[in-house]
Amino acid sequence: MASESLHQVIFEHDGVFIHPSSEEEELDQDLLISGTLRLMDKDAEMLVEYRPLEDTVDPTHMLCAGKDSSSVVQWGQTSGDRVLETQHSYETEWDMINAVSFKKRPCSNGSSGSNGEGSLAHSQERSRWFFSFSLRDLRSVTVKQEGWSVLLFKLRDGSACLPPLHFHHGGSEGFVEALRRYALLSECPEDESCLLVSTPNKALSQSFENLLDDNNYGLVNKMKKDPYVTTLGGFSKVTNYLFDALRGTEEQTRRPPEEMAELLGEVIPGLDINQQEEPGFEVITRIDLGPRPTVCRGEPVSVEQWNQNQDSEGRVRGVSQLKDLIFKGGLSHAIRKEAWKFLLGYYPWSSTAEERKCLQKSKIDEYFCMKLQWKSVSEEQERRNSRLRDYRSLIEKDVNRTDRTNRFYEGLDNPSLVLLHDILMTYCMYDFDLGYVQGMSDLLSPILYVMENEVDAFWCFAFYMDQMHQNFEEQMQGMKTQLVQLGSLLRLLDLSFWNYLESQDSGFLYFCFRWLLIRFKRELSFQDVMRLWEVMWTDLPCQNFHLLVCCAILDSEKQKIMEENYGFNEILKHINELSMKLDIEEILHKAEGICLQIRSCKDLPRSVSSILGFLSESSDLRPCQKTENSNGHCTDSVLAS
Repeated sequence: MASESLHQVIFEHDGVFIHPSSEEEELDQDLLISGTLRLMDKDAEMLVEYRPLEDTVDPTHMLCAGKDSSSVVQWGQTSGDRVLETQHSYETEWDMINAVSFKKRPCSNGSSGSNGEGSLAHSQERSRWFFSFSLRDLRSVTVKQEGWSVLLFKLRDGSACLPPLHFHHGGSEGFVEALRRYALLSECPEDESCLLVSTPNKALSQSFENLLDDNNYGLVNKMKKDPYVTTLGGFSKVTNYLFDALRGTEEQTRRPPEEMAELLGEVIPGLDINQQEEPGFEVITRIDLGPRPTVCRGEPVSVEQWNQNQDSEGRVRGVSQLKDLIFKGGLSHAIRKEAWKFLLGYYPWSSTAEERKCLQKSKIDEYFCMKLQWKSVSEEQERRNSRLRDYRSLIEKDVNRTDRTNRFYEGLDNPSLVLLHDILMTYCMYDFDLGYVQGMSDLLSPILYVMENEVDAFWCFAFYMDQMHQNFEEQMQGMKTQLVQLGSLLRLLDLSFWNYLESQDSGFLYFCFRWLLIRFKRELSFQDVMRLWEVMWTDLPCQNFHLLVCCAILDSEKQKIMEENYGFNEILKHINELSMKLDIEEILHKAEGICLQIRSCKDLPRSVSSILGFLSESSDLRPCQKTENSNGHCTDSVLAS
């Protein structure tokens, strides 16, 4: 009797997609290929395998959010009636803004329901997309970001052109880290997104693993004290790392040998280190960000300061300095009505007062032409226009529950509610493809409150929506991208906290969804929202500053989350309950400090520099920042590179 082949699954992830190219004429282009990616040890040989499911997948079953508040949002992937036993998804009855609760829903197998020629066709289609190769044959793996991660494999002989794998629901990092256990991955000098794969060397690996035995603790201690060794920057870091890990307290879990070997492989070029198998292994890399600087904020820009920055024709002078003052202290409410028009792009900073009058006149005409379009639609026409009918229904529902505790919107038959409704209906004419999506009323409400004018409020809202448009599109590409970027920042700032979130199925950061979608509108008081928005509209002190605001809030909450050992639902509940309890000045202090701390890091990952816009900056153009000296006084300093 022949013995069966021995194989062990090292890594497995379901819901990995192939997007068929336009050349694949036989396949419906509205469908995707879903399958399972595995890393396996088969007869002592490491194999990478992709195995498609039997059915293709409708993209509308992927990460999306309905425009109707009663919609069910699934943060998982299903394939028709058929799903894998090990797969889970998160489901909830929610609206996009007021999340109620998430619960993990296990999916069960369904019957295939296919036979005869249909089964043969399915089998043939599956075999088209199946591929498997030995890890020894892998030359490189490229990781790209398209809102989700995409992996591209390149084999050494170039004989096969493998399709890119799309990780719509995460998991690419886990696969890459699993690869690191069996091969050395090094960054390609010409392309930082490309990781070159080197074959392992077991003998050399064993020599370093011996270093980590308890019997060799004295050797590590000797290395730490050796002045020659400690002058070697990278290797000194290794010995310190080993020393701290091995002398850990009883409460600390000792670092696995594989993690030490990985670190050694990173700081000593040219070493191929094979790391032994250990389920759940995760490489931890740390970057020394240095101390977080203390910053101080200023007072709101006054009417006098604003007027002093205008010439005789009404042009705004010293725009960069004025923006810096606004970032540091916000605006007095008396000048918001004018200043917001500049910050949002409705008024050009270089325009004269006369030019702004002409612009406003033309915008009034344009607005009422669009408003007349929906006002003149008859009931008979609307009965045959389902999209307009749906937009109107959603707007009426949301307007009736938007900021009704604010005196500007409270009570029955409030004229401000009529304006809110009319502006949103007119925006549907302005951008009919997007129309109205729940949450947009939250973005308009403070703007109308400040402008107290229908036309000005509409155009300021329209310019704000230019920035926020992707958040509300059906595929929600903007939301996906921001969640990925926020994850990158959290990993840099506090890897242990990030790992904790991952361990609680919270690595997708769903609990930040509302923050990002409507820019903290439901988390802060009305006055604090206005202050935060005008600060963020300055585009200082970096790109995507709102992500650092998220980091600042989570930095204040991480200790409680971890000490209380919160799980998925507890984290979501805790974050939701922060609403109206946050201190905006404390958050802005911390967010700016985080920005300065990250910017001063010499070994900052390129991806983080790109997220925050540091790559495109010139050192001599960076804004002047005020930091607090030892005497408690604020001093000006140019941000370090």
